[in-house]
Amino acid sequence: MQVKHLLLIAILALTAACSSKQVVDENLSEAELYQQAQADLDNSSYTAAVAKLKALESRYPFGRYAEQAQLELIYAYYKNVEPEAAKSAADRFIRLHPQHANVDYAYYLKGLASFDQDRGLIARFVPLDMTKRDPGAARDSYNEFAQLTSRFPSSRYAPDAKQRMIYLRNLLAAYEIHVAHYYLTRNAYVAAANRGRYVVENFQETPAVGDGLAVMTEAYLRLTLDDLAATSLETLKLNYPDHPSLVDGQFVPREEEADTRSWIAKATLGLIETDTPLPPGETRASQDVIRQYEDAEELIPDELKTDAAEAPSRSWFSYMTFGLFD
Repeated sequence: MQVKHLLLIAILALTAACSSKQVVDENLSEAELYQQAQADLDNSSYTAAVAKLKALESRYPFGRYAEQAQLELIYAYYKNVEPEAAKSAADRFIRLHPQHANVDYAYYLKGLASFDQDRGLIARFVPLDMTKRDPGAARDSYNEFAQLTSRFPSSRYAPDAKQRMIYLRNLLAAYEIHVAHYYLTRNAYVAAANRGRYVVENFQETPAVGDGLAVMTEAYLRLTLDDLAATSLETLKLNYPDHPSLVDGQFVPREEEADTRSWIAKATLGLIETDTPLPPGETRASQDVIRQYEDAEELIPDELKTDAAEAPSRSWFSYMTFGLFD
């Protein structure tokens, strides 16, 4: 990141800190407060607008501008990069005025606040891969836009909300693939396969479906589940023949199989092997469990190891007397 970007961030942070405490004239009337707040919004002075709109609502809670001030306060918070305050103000407006003519705007701003929550001040100057970040805000935004489009399908904000939902759905699917690849690198093949299947089942019509099938194929191959791997691969070839994991029609795993040798074996280039290679699908943990079972079995006394097939037979009289006269 360039130095000028760092300086700009520092200047904006200092400006926000210095202007956080706005003093509002107590002698202003309701109309004057509203007009000044409008002027601040027009001039992009959002901190000042927030202060005046809050003062207007608290001083004149039943005035002619009270409801409009509550609605515009959501917008002022949003533009002032205060997403949590914007969402809280939106929730309050929706709760107090569920039948308001512009309540759909509150839903829309609430979705926008979550949509931009991951794109803060630093993200405007630093390139970030959004698929690798916590998807909490993206999921919230998707759900909030979904509420808007389901409750107000004819809203003027519905078309834009639907387009953003498509982007968010693609983003959430890509995040799941990113996590699945992380599991592959950690040899957590069952978890990787589950993530890939989740994408295929729940994010249809997103670009990540092909990646989900590729992850499933790779994970099943590592687990030596050949039938499941073949089914996933055939589906991948049929629906995504140009997927990067397919080279001349053959599947090429994205992640190299992890080297499970000890550090001594790696340092000596395999000349000194401390552990034998693991069979496919086994782990050191599973071998330890088997070893513990075998050790415990050896400690069982010989008299308790009598084979049931070699047990002495009992007479019918013994059975009738429950062994009392044996």
